[in-house]
Amino acid sequence: MKKILACLLICVLTASMLTACSPGSGSDPDEIRIGINYELSGDNATYGQGSVEGIEMAIEEINAAGGIKGKKIKPIKYDNESKPSEAATLANKLVSQDKVVAILGPATTGAFTSQIPVANRNKIPIATGSATGDNLTFATDGSVHPYVFRICFNDSFQGRVMANFAFENLSATKAVIIMDSSSDYGKGLASNFKETFTSLGGTVVAEEAYVAGDTDFNAILTKIKSMDFDAIYIPGYYNEAGLIIRQARTLGIDKPILGADGFDSPDLAKLAGNDALNNVYFTNHYTSINDDPAVLKFIADFEAKYGKKPDAFNALGYDLAKFVADAIERAESLNGEDIKNALEATENFVGITGTLSVDENHNPVKSIFVIELKDGVQHSSIKVNP
Repeated sequence: MKKILACLLICVLTASMLTACSPGSGSDPDEIRIGINYELSGDNATYGQGSVEGIEMAIEEINAAGGIKGKKIKPIKYDNESKPSEAATLANKLVSQDKVVAILGPATTGAFTSQIPVANRNKIPIATGSATGDNLTFATDGSVHPYVFRICFNDSFQGRVMANFAFENLSATKAVIIMDSSSDYGKGLASNFKETFTSLGGTVVAEEAYVAGDTDFNAILTKIKSMDFDAIYIPGYYNEAGLIIRQARTLGIDKPILGADGFDSPDLAKLAGNDALNNVYFTNHYTSINDDPAVLKFIADFEAKYGKKPDAFNALGYDLAKFVADAIERAESLNGEDIKNALEATENFVGITGTLSVDENHNPVKSIFVIELKDGVQHSSIKVNP
């Protein structure tokens, strides 16, 4: 009798352990745990906060519609403080302690890259909506990181598109580049803009640099003011770009100013001033100037929930959550490898930021927008297909 009871006890304990260790289940077998590892404070907080607003709205919608595979999503959210080292630490925690099946974020290339070893080692997919670094999905030997995905275009594409726009649409043949030399983001955009612009017949008459955190750009702007140029390209984030634009306009530089998705923050207008944000163009993943019914519904729903219009990071966060949820729904199981396989097989996923398919490098094939600002608000946009 004692032997029978002992055997039964062992069986019960074994079953309990298997249930507790099942991927993404945590302590509740009716939930799927997904990690949210974002910059909610620090230098890149507006990107992280915007992304998470979109993610949380999407998860609410998914759960209200019945969840995934009959289970509700349980988001496990952490703030990496805009620090790559903290992002890596939190990724380890999400995997080993929280037992998530996937991690969403971070928003920026440096922070996202820091958790790649964690993902590959533990076979847990990670996906970003906004990290645009060219080599993000590649290992140093040129192979594709198996568990790394993104739904945004890369810096090469942005740089090429803006160079073409400057040359073809603005008739610019002479450009100045003022880049953030402290980030791979700034250097990558600058390199690709220059390569494409010069291949079209344009000339880069000056290349100036700053580092993140700089606030006084008058020396650079005074130097270029006397030069003969048609446009300024600023590959960098809104923090410095807003100040550069304001100081350029104060000095009387009224030429077109061009940028990338790092311009897309409500703080750009706060730093530059609405009056300075005319004749300003930037590449982006999304625009609210859109008559697509799905986009209009998203805008209305977002405004109802948050009391403001959504920006690109809101839309990318929303799409990212839906993109990963779609793959989990199609996956054969909640095993990381099965989810990875489903993500790789994604074709024609319809999102707010466009329809995308995942290519062999785990990058999306999707369109891009060039947006014009007028008095600090989006005035017009051009859609460029891949």
